[in-house]
Amino acid sequence: MAQVKVPTVGESITEVTIANWLKKDGDVVKMDEVIAELESDKATFELTAPQAGTLKIVKQAGETAAIGELICEVVEGGAASSKKEEPKKDEPKKEESKPAAKSEAKATGLPAGQAGGVKEMKVPAVGESITEVTISTWLKKDGDMVALDEIIAEVESDKATFELPAEANGILRIVAKEKETLPIGGLICRIEITEGGAATSKPKTEAPKEEAKSTDKSYAAGHPSPAAGKILDEKGIKSSEVSGSGVGGRITKEDAEKAQAKSKAEPAKAAASSTPPVISSGGSRDKRSEKMTSLRKTIAKRLVSVKNETAMLTTFNEVDMKPLMDLRSKYKDKFKEKYGVGLGFMSFFTKAVCIALKEWPAVNAQINGDEIIYHSYCDVSIAVSTPKGLVVPVIRNAESLTFDQIEAEVVRLATRGRDGKLSIDEMQGGTFSITNGGVFGSMMSTPILNPPQSAILGMHNIVERPVVKDGQIVIRPIMYLALSYDHRIVDGRESVSFLVRVKELLEDPSRLILGV
Repeated sequence: MAQVKVPTVGESITEVTIANWLKKDGDVVKMDEVIAELESDKATFELTAPQAGTLKIVKQAGETAAIGELICEVVEGGAASSKKEEPKKDEPKKEESKPAAKSEAKATGLPAGQAGGVKEMKVPAVGESITEVTISTWLKKDGDMVALDEIIAEVESDKATFELPAEANGILRIVAKEKETLPIGGLICRIEITEGGAATSKPKTEAPKEEAKSTDKSYAAGHPSPAAGKILDEKGIKSSEVSGSGVGGRITKEDAEKAQAKSKAEPAKAAASSTPPVISSGGSRDKRSEKMTSLRKTIAKRLVSVKNETAMLTTFNEVDMKPLMDLRSKYKDKFKEKYGVGLGFMSFFTKAVCIALKEWPAVNAQINGDEIIYHSYCDVSIAVSTPKGLVVPVIRNAESLTFDQIEAEVVRLATRGRDGKLSIDEMQGGTFSITNGGVFGSMMSTPILNPPQSAILGMHNIVERPVVKDGQIVIRPIMYLALSYDHRIVDGRESVSFLVRVKELLEDPSRLILGV
């Protein structure tokens, strides 16, 4: 047996979260097969099996584990041990097989001799472009008897809803819960196969028709179809308030539409009564809660510490973007043709920042205890918004890169960030940050520092505004710039002069290219 513990994934990382188990408890795994994804406050890692065997999960998905803590175990010979009594020919010869059959029959509630193997039902391939599905509704409960080809669940993809039929007669053992998302091939449930099927569960004293009705009521009554469920959710109507006219009391789409019409008539009745009116129409008032990810918790801690531990201040300026936009429009096609990457604004801003940082080194410095560390290089961090939170990968030695190299690096880091594939090294060691809230429509903001850095530049949206040029009022595309800085190390003179220098370089791109 091999014990799998949380590996050391970085000097500053003390714990990880089990983001997702790619294998289920009891599954047979191969050596070096990826069995789980671990998430730290900086990146996501894959966990592989150290040997072949049966997986025994210790830490569940969503739990946090410290470095070196036990996550799971892999037991050798799991594939062989998972096989059940296959050779039936030997059963009469072995006296020990009878007690085993009795004990299994007792556990399942079936007569002796009817217990068999286990059928694993997995997510089928339902389309070329569909990679995962969600268990929409279970029509049978865990432990129910099911018959071959009986519909036991509804499975929903991003394009359609499918019915899931039972692949054997036997007792249903549910693995994936409702609303759980599974990849194609993921384990949905198990069926403990029986010879008699669902018929063996019928009491002798009851009529077959009466039992069929009670079986239908056990899962269909009061359950809306997927289409009906969406209508009820949109109108804020509970399924318990609607009577179903479908098979076994199932709530159909027509039932949901009628309930919608009924809910609109209720305010009129309430107005006519002497009691205070009750507003029954409108949106849903449901609440939901979900556990914060390690990344989100770390972001929260760092932002609060920045506000508490630094003397943060912000200065603003505006930039006339017309010269830069004209230059970009003139050469962007040739730039793309030659270098194979688009010409954006980020390369211009990065080059302007690097020149200004060389002239005002305090903006590129850091405080370390009682010392100030100055950098002769510019490692520029760029803020990237991802589904899991904000990440800040670093462009190394940006001062020595050309425009096309900067653009290519921005695209590479942003893509890896959104895909959750950034490494620890790609996010450590920046000396200055740039964030672009303008892509979301922000006109003005005060960006917060990225510790231990001492300054961050905030870009915003470009809006045409009237400005005075040579005594004339003209319309120009204007962007507001914001520089947040730590006043403990950067004085007002340095911060304002830095931002003015960036403004000069952007408004006259020829100076930017020549470095003057």
